[in-house]
Amino acid sequence: MTRCVCTARGNGKRYDEAFKIETVMYISENHKSVAQVAREVGVNENTLHGWMKKYGQQSEIKAVQSFSSSEAVLRALQKEIRDLKEENEILKKAMHYFVKSPR
Repeated sequence: MTRCVCTARGNGKRYDEAFKIETVMYISENHKSVAQVAREVGVNENTLHGWMKKYGQQSEIKAVQSFSSSEAVLRALQKEIRDLKEENEILKKAMHYFVKSPR
């Protein structure tokens, strides 16, 4: 994980959007506590909680998310297969319904 390039602004620091998103993804992907990551990256724990609240559930992050390991890729592909199988089952049931019902 890369460190942020931040600028001093008054008493606090200002972090760029990419660093915030990357940090939230790092917490989620590695199943680490916010406190532990706060110590690792040198950001206040409350600040990270705010980032988690803001960025943690955004679909854009999930779409931009890069896989850090082959295991993560495998999990994502397995989930996609499950979703596609479920969609196929729904479509099969719909097809049988429409074939049976007279018009």
